[in-house]
Amino acid sequence: MRFGDVIIVLAVIFVVMMIIIPLPSFLLDVLLTFNISLSLIILLTTMYIKESLDFSIFPSLLLLTTLLRLSLNISSTRLILRDAYAGKVIQTFGNFVVGGNPVIGFIIFIIIAIIQFIVITRGAERVAEVAARFTLDAMPGKQMAVDADLNAGLINDTEAKERRKKIQREADFYGAMDGASKFVKGDAIVGIIIIIVNIIGGLIVGVVMKGYDFSTAINTYTLLTVGDGLVTQIPALLISTATGIIVTRAASESNLGKDVYKQLLSQPIVLFIAAGLLVVLGFVPGLPKLANFLMAGLFAYVGYSLRQAKLQIEKEENIKSREPKTEDIKRPESVLSLLQVETIELEFGYNIIPLVDVNQGGDLSDRIVMIRRQCALELGIIVPMIRLRDNIQLKPGEYVIKIKGIEVARGELMVDHYLAMAPDGAMEKIEGIPTKEPAFGLPALWITERDRERAEMLGYTVVDPSSIIATHLSEIIKRHAHEILTRQDVQILIDNIKESHSALIDELIPKLMTIGEIQKVLVNLLKENISIRDLVTILETLADYSRITKDIDLLTEYVRQSLCRYISKKYAPNGRMDVITLDSSLEKLLSESIHTSEHGSYIALEPSITQKIFNNLSKEVERIVGLGIQPIVLTAPLTRLYFKRLTSQLIPDLVVLSYNEILPSIEVHARGIVKI
Repeated sequence: MRFGDVIIVLAVIFVVMMIIIPLPSFLLDVLLTFNISLSLIILLTTMYIKESLDFSIFPSLLLLTTLLRLSLNISSTRLILRDAYAGKVIQTFGNFVVGGNPVIGFIIFIIIAIIQFIVITRGAERVAEVAARFTLDAMPGKQMAVDADLNAGLINDTEAKERRKKIQREADFYGAMDGASKFVKGDAIVGIIIIIVNIIGGLIVGVVMKGYDFSTAINTYTLLTVGDGLVTQIPALLISTATGIIVTRAASESNLGKDVYKQLLSQPIVLFIAAGLLVVLGFVPGLPKLANFLMAGLFAYVGYSLRQAKLQIEKEENIKSREPKTEDIKRPESVLSLLQVETIELEFGYNIIPLVDVNQGGDLSDRIVMIRRQCALELGIIVPMIRLRDNIQLKPGEYVIKIKGIEVARGELMVDHYLAMAPDGAMEKIEGIPTKEPAFGLPALWITERDRERAEMLGYTVVDPSSIIATHLSEIIKRHAHEILTRQDVQILIDNIKESHSALIDELIPKLMTIGEIQKVLVNLLKENISIRDLVTILETLADYSRITKDIDLLTEYVRQSLCRYISKKYAPNGRMDVITLDSSLEKLLSESIHTSEHGSYIALEPSITQKIFNNLSKEVERIVGLGIQPIVLTAPLTRLYFKRLTSQLIPDLVVLSYNEILPSIEVHARGIVKI
């Protein structure tokens, strides 16, 4: 093996020299035997490889074997014309294989040459040409797929490099095969020409130069020439077959023999049908009964054996699947699946199953898809998959919504009823079972299908059970969006805009802020129901102000001010905003009570003052709500965050805005003042 490369070089030189230097007959016998053996080895190798690149040297080997056959043709021709003898191999093929009849031998040779030239060689050439063209056309797409997998983190740099190298090697291989297949085609043509030249030259040499009579000359030289042609054409036929196999070989996990056995004999029923047809043909007059019946019996036996083996495998698999996997239970890794906590879960009683089951006409799954879409549009977040599961421990019409495995909401439905909510000032009442709407706690009635049309005519809002669950689930997701958003979700959102805003991402992450810090800012926004869909504006603001401060709360306030157009449109859709303001003395007190520590800023007030603020705020909020107006508190930018935190326990949904978060074009009307 150490001198293998030198041996190959010397062998190539020797093959070329064979064209010039005469060879003795015994050496020609050795080389002809070697040629047949080498062709057989190449054919078997192509059958045992799993993909074409496993035999990437084949195009070069095809050229060398073609050159070897041509050299042997020239050497044998020289011996035939000179000595009327070219060794035992050719003599044996001439006498034994063709039965000593030159006409039969010549016809067999012509048939082999035609099969090789027209069927195998031309087909392999066409396949190689098409494969080369398709491989080259597919290169850009394959390389883009590698880059996409690398960017997504599915593969590392080393794997990406190997895959790119393999794509290039495939293109080179099929391009080389496209050209190398021409060698086989040329070899077939030359073989026919050489045998004709040998016969004509043999007659001239035998009759004119050696004095043979015409009959002896044509018998001797035609027999030797046909034997020579068969000796060289049989290896050529093997090589042509190997060429066809390798260019038609698709990538597989096993060799050709296993693939043929697995795919051709995968359906025992096919063998049974074939056996039945052969039995029918056996009764047709004139056809050989013994051959048909023997073949039918063989196919039936093979089909029966395969069917029994298939049934045995299925039986063993069923037994294994039923056996308790005690070893897996004992392993520490088996409990890892139990540690997985679903982000959002919806559990329900058995009466609600028809609402979820598509086969029973349930549309709740489709509504959940729309909820995820709605949350993406309204809040800019990616809601994870919502796990739906039935729970026999719940009441038949009860459902529970869980966030990270903890129950956050519960409701109960009457699946065969509708929920009717009365409009403000409704005069006429309808019959129903009193209840409360689960999402907002509004008074409602359960009514039957019979009263539905009448309730809608009276102005009632009538909702079906699926819509009740969907609405409740949607509100819970919006209320807990800040808990759902994870660092991984933020990374996905950033990757989504990286292609169009690569300069922004490269400047901000990780030089100025980490993914975790950005996530905290986004969580602060979602806590107050501020959409993060305009992520570009948010990141632009963070890139501007993160150089000045690293305080997450302060950065959040800067972002809110950058989103003033969105906030103004959200809370003043008609260009008018009714607000509750803070007394100047209260704002001064709040600003003076702000303290800063290494853990962040906080506000410290005396309990009595805090209680006064709560009392006055509650009165103003109740009064505003009584007027049918959404309560909004307007404060100075410095105190907005701290006033929101102060009142979050008393009124969690209270909207607190600063002056900088409202566009100048908005008409602000003060409807109340909070004093101390």
